[in-house]
Amino acid sequence: MWRDYLPAPSSGARVSCPHPNTKNTVSANLLCMSDPVTVEIVGLKYSSCSPFPCDADRTCGLTECHPSGRLTKAFDALSEVLKQTYGDRVELKLTLIDDEVPDHIRAILEKDYPPIPMILVNGKLTRIGRIALDRIKNEIEKCL
Repeated sequence: MWRDYLPAPSSGARVSCPHPNTKNTVSANLLCMSDPVTVEIVGLKYSSCSPFPCDADRTCGLTECHPSGRLTKAFDALSEVLKQTYGDRVELKLTLIDDEVPDHIRAILEKDYPPIPMILVNGKLTRIGRIALDRIKNEIEKCL
C-alpha cells in the first residue's frame, strides 16, 4: 500500500515511490511526488490574458474572469482551479514585469522573445502564450 512508502513524521525523508504509475494520471501520481510543480505566469499588469477575445467562443477553460480579458483576473481564476485540482502539488506564481524584469525572465526574453503572457513550468518556457487551462494542465501532467 502507498502508506508503506511514506516517511515517519520525524524522519524528514522524502516520499519514495518505487512503482509510479506510467500512465501519469493526476490521481495515481499525486502521492508519489515530492516536489511541487511550479507554474509561473509572466506578463504586464494591464495586459490581456490571451491574444484571442474573451467572449462566448473563448477556449481558455476559465469562467470566473470572463469577460474582463485581463491577465491578473485570469491568474486568480487559474489559481483557484489549479488549487482545487492539484492542492499543494502545484505552486502558481504571477510575475509582473511592468517595473522590473527578474534576471531569469530577462534571459528568456533575450534568447527566445516569447509572447506575453509567458507560461513557465518548473522554470522551462512553454509555447502556450496565453492563459489556457487545458494546455497548462497538460504541461503540469508532464511533470507529475
